[in-house]
Amino acid sequence: MGLIKNLMLAAFAALALGAAQAAEPLKIGLVLTLSGPFAAYGKQVEHGIRLFLAKNGDTIAGRKVELVIKDDAPGTAGDVSKRLAQELVVKDNVDILAGFMLTPSAFAVAPVATEAKKPMIVMNAATSAITTKSNYIVRTSMTLPQITAPLATWAAKNGIKRVYTIVADYGPGHDAEGQFKKTFAAAGGEIVGEVRIPVARPDFAPYLQKVKDTKPDAVFIFVPAGEAGVAFMKGFQEKGLAQAGIKVIATGDLLDEDIIDSIGDSALGVISSFHYSEAHKSAENQAFTAAYAKAYPKDRPNFMAAAGFDGMHLIAEVLKKTGGSADADKFAEAAKGMKWESPRGPISIDPATRDIIQTVYIRKVTRVGGKLQNVEFDHLDNFKDPGKQ
Repeated sequence: MGLIKNLMLAAFAALALGAAQAAEPLKIGLVLTLSGPFAAYGKQVEHGIRLFLAKNGDTIAGRKVELVIKDDAPGTAGDVSKRLAQELVVKDNVDILAGFMLTPSAFAVAPVATEAKKPMIVMNAATSAITTKSNYIVRTSMTLPQITAPLATWAAKNGIKRVYTIVADYGPGHDAEGQFKKTFAAAGGEIVGEVRIPVARPDFAPYLQKVKDTKPDAVFIFVPAGEAGVAFMKGFQEKGLAQAGIKVIATGDLLDEDIIDSIGDSALGVISSFHYSEAHKSAENQAFTAAYAKAYPKDRPNFMAAAGFDGMHLIAEVLKKTGGSADADKFAEAAKGMKWESPRGPISIDPATRDIIQTVYIRKVTRVGGKLQNVEFDHLDNFKDPGKQ
C-alpha cells in the first residue's frame, strides 16, 4: 500500500506542477513611446492592444496576459529602447517583446530579441529592413515601400508627371523616397526636386518656397504621423501652393485620424495611399471603431491602433498553435503564413520575410457626416513589401 500511496502522491504532484506551469502568466513587454512629440503613437497602439483583450478575454492558451509597459520617449533614441528591452528581459522576465513605434527603436532592440530568444512583434516601425535584423521579428504594421509604390503608380496614371519629393530624414523617409522615385520613374514620371528634412519639428517654409518656384504637378510628402503633418499643410496653404495648382500626394501618415481635425479643411481633396482608414467599410472595422469610440471617446482610431489590435491577434493565434509556448523559434515558425480578417481588411504574414501582406488603398479626404475622413476609392490587394524584392 505504501508504494501505491507514494506513486499516487507523485502523480498528483506532477499534475499540480503541470497545472501551475500551464497557469504561468504570459508576460508581454511593450516598448511604447508614451511621452514627448510621438506620445500619440504609444497611446494608439496600447488602445488597440487593450481593445483586443477586452473583446477576446485576457487569457490566451490558458495563460493570463500581463502587460509590462516601458516608455522609450522620445522614441528616436535607440539606446533608450535597447536598455528598456534588456530590463524587460532580465528583470521582468517577459515572454514576448512588442511595440516599437519608430525605426531606431526596432533596429536597436532586434539584437536583444535574437540574443534572448524572444519573439518581437513590431506594431508600427516601418523601415523595410527591420524584419531582416532578427529571425524572431514579425511585423503587423506596414513598410513605407509597401505603402508608397501604389501611390506612385496611381499618380503617373492620373495626370501627374512632375513631382517634387519631401521626406523625413530617417529610415522610413529614405524608403519612401527611394520607392516613390523608382516606381514613378518606371511609369514615366519625372522627379524635379527632392529634399530630406529633420524628423522632429521641421521648418517647412524654405522647402515649400523652393517647391513653388520649381512648379511641379505635385509634391510627394512623407513625415511621421503627428504635428509635422499639421505644420506641412499649414505651410502649404500659407505659401499658396494650392493656388499655384500644385497638388499634395502623400502616404497616409500625413492625414492620420489622430491629427486630421487639426489640419482642417485644407486637407479636403488630398490623395494618399495607406493600409487603414477609420472609414474603411467592413463588418470588422465597424465593430472595431464602435468599440474604440466607446472605450476612448476623446480619440479617433488610427492605423497604429489597428496594428496594436492585430499584433495581439497574432500573439493569441500563434500561442493557440504552439499550445501556449512562447518559444521564439516555435513562435516565428507558427506565425509564417498566418491569415486573418483585420479591421483594415484581409492580412497575412509573409512566410518568407515574416512581414505583413495587405491591401493598400488610395484615398481622398472628404467630409462624411461632418467629419473629415480618408475615403477609399481604389486599392491593390495582397501587396507585399517591394523593398525586399
